[in-house]
Amino acid sequence: MRVRVRGPQGATQLSLEDSATWSELKHKISEETGVPDFDLKYGYPPQPFNTESVDGDMKLSDLPIKLEGEQLVVVPRNIQATLSNPMSKGSRPSPEATKALPRQRLTSVQHQPGDFPEEQPASRGQKPKAGDVESDPPEIPVPQLDGVLVLRVMPDDNSCMFRALSSAVLGSALDGMTELRSVVAQTIQAKPDFYTKGMLEKEPSQYCQWIQRDDSWGGGIELSILSQHFDIEICSINVQDGRVDTFNEGRATRCITVYSGIHYDVCAVTPHAGADPAADRKVFDVIRIEGEEMDGGALTAAKELCEALRQRHYYTDTFGADIKCNQCGTSGKGQKWAVTHANETGHTDFGE
Repeated sequence: MRVRVRGPQGATQLSLEDSATWSELKHKISEETGVPDFDLKYGYPPQPFNTESVDGDMKLSDLPIKLEGEQLVVVPRNIQATLSNPMSKGSRPSPEATKALPRQRLTSVQHQPGDFPEEQPASRGQKPKAGDVESDPPEIPVPQLDGVLVLRVMPDDNSCMFRALSSAVLGSALDGMTELRSVVAQTIQAKPDFYTKGMLEKEPSQYCQWIQRDDSWGGGIELSILSQHFDIEICSINVQDGRVDTFNEGRATRCITVYSGIHYDVCAVTPHAGADPAADRKVFDVIRIEGEEMDGGALTAAKELCEALRQRHYYTDTFGADIKCNQCGTSGKGQKWAVTHANETGHTDFGE
């Protein structure tokens, strides 16, 4: 059984026997995260896991909640206890752990849609005012679609692009991630003359192995492949400059992702503010007549939404931002410096 756990210091994956008990899982979480006393959240959006009601001897397979492939969020009950208990893997607790668990972008120093980079270091870039977007999200009326367009924020686990697209085309932000990664790998293997080492910037076989790891991010290559696989147009809007990158243009349906420098989210039309996300609409019909295209106003509203996000600085400038290595304390300018530093030192923990 594999369970992904996200604590104050980042995310890790646990592997347990199918016969493992609740006590064994709690011990493993504490050992891996350095948090001795905690509550848990699960699902998307995260909801409380009533840990106090679970008997320690209960087998994980008998729990009412299916844990295989689930992500558990660790919420320390006592922050000071976390600081006094060093990480089992030797990591020193970060200053962020002294705060009230702010939302962090545990994603990668990632590429722009359409770029094809080498594997890059993981980043811990916290977006300014990111919390405002979740607690007070911008809403753009879309009268033709009888609702408002909102941003559905994806978890920070390096699978944000796969989650965003899976939630749109498969109706689930979690269940389809493995399937989408597999589609990418199979497509690359089936077209060796197109997906070459020159395009992928690594051996195709290595790229296929890498992209199927649940901590590997996706970008332009994956959006291009998946848009064709699902026969859908994907519009990816860059928050920082408003650019729209379109993949598989001209299809009869489209979905809209939002790229904020190191993270992907997805646009949805919901009946009203605060409505159950189950009522979301994330795929929009596109009608094209004599050069004009109509999608009910979804793309126009998404551009307006991204302008509102830009004004809130809901993006990370991966080229101009001051980047700090959280492992050795040195700093530099932008993504290029972070990649160079990672190659020279092997360090992978960076922040803005």
